[in-house]
Amino acid sequence: MRRRLFLEHPAAGIVLAVFAWLVLVPLFDVPPRYLPSLGRVIADAASVSSELWNSFLHTLAETALGFVAGVALGAGFGILFASNRFLERSVLPLFVALQSVPVIAFGAIVVIWFGNGILAKVAIALYLTFFPVSVATLRGLQMVDEKRVALFLSFGASRAQIFWRLALPTALPSVFTGLKLGVSLSLIGAIVGEWFGDSVGLGVMLLQALYFEQVERVWVLIVICGLLGALLYGLLAFVERKYVWWRIV
Repeated sequence: MRRRLFLEHPAAGIVLAVFAWLVLVPLFDVPPRYLPSLGRVIADAASVSSELWNSFLHTLAETALGFVAGVALGAGFGILFASNRFLERSVLPLFVALQSVPVIAFGAIVVIWFGNGILAKVAIALYLTFFPVSVATLRGLQMVDEKRVALFLSFGASRAQIFWRLALPTALPSVFTGLKLGVSLSLIGAIVGEWFGDSVGLGVMLLQALYFEQVERVWVLIVICGLLGALLYGLLAFVERKYVWWRIV
């Protein structure tokens, strides 16, 4: 029973991965070029702990700002698409086309527009975030039962009351799916944005480590970026479990 509870815990996968890394690398004598030992990775992280912490906070700030802006824009367009069929048919395909543009190409344009400051990184994170949130919001609002809408109208409910008390609660499970996807993409956007020029950030450290072939440093940054993404995803999952309790499991 306890083993089953452990395996169902969200951190179980991380614990098992760390254990496998700790045991299997020396057991099979894996060359450091492919996967250095966990001890060497931890030692390298400790040697740049101050820079790593500052870069972590910098990338987190870019991710959070881009995510919030992307959610606001995406949710707004999702609501507009749900309320206006013409806009959905005319504008949504444009969004699909924009998402087909490689983020590297879009990032180059953003840097030309906004320079190498934090605004460019936020814009790239927003670019990757708003589309999944927009689509998830639209699909969630389209799931509203028309018979329930008619029932609300028969009791004299206004359109605003129908939205807040029926449409939004119905859409929230779908919206949170888009949010959890969007926050991961926002992190990717912030990291890629730092590759176009910055002095601090996880993306900057990763690019430097690749340039100088610092294998341990690359793995440090892979782990840190993964943990940051898992932390943001877990935070949204916690909020969803706590406040969207009517979701269908």
